[in-house]
Amino acid sequence: MSVRGSVIRKGERYTTMAKYIMAIDAGTTSNRCILFDRDGRICSMAQREFTQYFPKPGWVEHDAEEIWQTVLAACREAMEKTDASAEDIAAIGITNQRETVVVWDRRTGRPICRAIVWQCRRTADEIKALKERYPEAEEMLRRKTGLKLDPYFSGTKLRWILDNIDGAADMARRGELCFGTVDSWLVYRLTNGREHVTDCSNASRTMLYNINTLEWDTELCELLGVPLSMLPEVRPSSYVYGETEKDIFGAPIRISGIAGDQQAALFGQTCFKEGDVKNTYGTGCFMLANTGRRPVFSDHELLTTIAWGIDDKVTYALEGSVYVAGAAIQWLRDELKLVDSAAETEYFASQVKDSNGCYVVPAFTGLGAPYWDAYARGMITGLTRGVNKDHIIRATLESIAYQTHDVLRAMEQDMGSSLKSLRVDGGASKNNLLMQFQADIINKRVQRPECVETTAIGAAYFAGLAVGFWDGMEEIINKQKTDREFTPDMTDADRREKLGGWHRAVSAALGWSESSEQGSV
Repeated sequence: MSVRGSVIRKGERYTTMAKYIMAIDAGTTSNRCILFDRDGRICSMAQREFTQYFPKPGWVEHDAEEIWQTVLAACREAMEKTDASAEDIAAIGITNQRETVVVWDRRTGRPICRAIVWQCRRTADEIKALKERYPEAEEMLRRKTGLKLDPYFSGTKLRWILDNIDGAADMARRGELCFGTVDSWLVYRLTNGREHVTDCSNASRTMLYNINTLEWDTELCELLGVPLSMLPEVRPSSYVYGETEKDIFGAPIRISGIAGDQQAALFGQTCFKEGDVKNTYGTGCFMLANTGRRPVFSDHELLTTIAWGIDDKVTYALEGSVYVAGAAIQWLRDELKLVDSAAETEYFASQVKDSNGCYVVPAFTGLGAPYWDAYARGMITGLTRGVNKDHIIRATLESIAYQTHDVLRAMEQDMGSSLKSLRVDGGASKNNLLMQFQADIINKRVQRPECVETTAIGAAYFAGLAVGFWDGMEEIINKQKTDREFTPDMTDADRREKLGGWHRAVSAALGWSESSEQGSV
């Protein structure tokens, strides 16, 4: 299935009444709706958290129906806040947590089980067994998809559902099941089941999509036992996919933008040139570099992915994925009860000059790039009698910057050049202490835009371009403004010492759950 397709042409693009683009940001812990005007300003925002399920260690699940209901509630609230009607919305753009698997009954539209979240590591043993049975599988997967054979991606999660949910495999063979990432699920619900689609950026994260031929790959589907009938149609990231059911918002609204959250953030940061790099600090931490019209395959454990598709052109990216970033701050709040809100972490961390030799490795669901260890587990190391609450909070914040450092170094090696600066966005980028430490530990300038909601605005840009709300990418570039630039202020000796301690802590966390099982008595 090709990403090729046409957009609505000038003259039929949008009504003069349309004031906003609606961006649905379907995240890992909450769903948000943001209304943007033509200047890219946030006019209204609403957010709803949803339940996180952890049925076993390393397992993470969501209720897909709750995802839909919270998205719907957030959209309606955002419209109410600015007294917007459906006629005021030119189009809807969707950006979503990637790799998360939703499987639903084609006839009823109901999920057959909870969604398996991208963070979930339940298929680690299946991945290990697959590597042993088919030693050539990993290289084939890398060549066709740019990904690693890892539980992170959708393919083995989908296979797990087919193997473990009663009747699922038989229903799939009969063509009765639909598979999708969260974007597909939301479009399906918004259109009342008329559209089963995804975009090329999300498809490229499934382990089932060939990023060279731009089609679902039959060999990979056969390897994982996934029927092609389950898979959505793949279309460009900026494209009119359909209209919402009129009863949802009072009148139909076109859905014309879809992109995975990190690709949307790359677009929202206007990283349109080859070599442009951004890092998003969300539940996880994700660095992407625009590599232009050709895929660059990594020699340093990074991923090759599709950044976006517009008209008949595809842009590629290199990516380093960190599983736990903002989720570590949630852990401080929800599990350790050390803070009442994420915003408090900056205050408490600033009460001490450093972490007092303490390191937190937040490998709660393994480690991503550049380690790719599904059996790594979280650790607090370097504890002495003098370490207090503030030190642990600071060490947790610093762990986000350390993981970013490791990914950045790998990316520079793959690209063969040293980056001068890093564009940042996402919730944790608002933390000035963290951003200063980030600049210090990578020894580069860190640039934060005025609008850190770049994931949502990227989805809005895709949707708006498809319907002519914005004339083109040059207009979008002119809207980009910098809020603050952080410059490094750390000695080389201090940087080496801190990084040395971090890497010792990581080495202790690697392979922890696997080795503990083997060593149990």
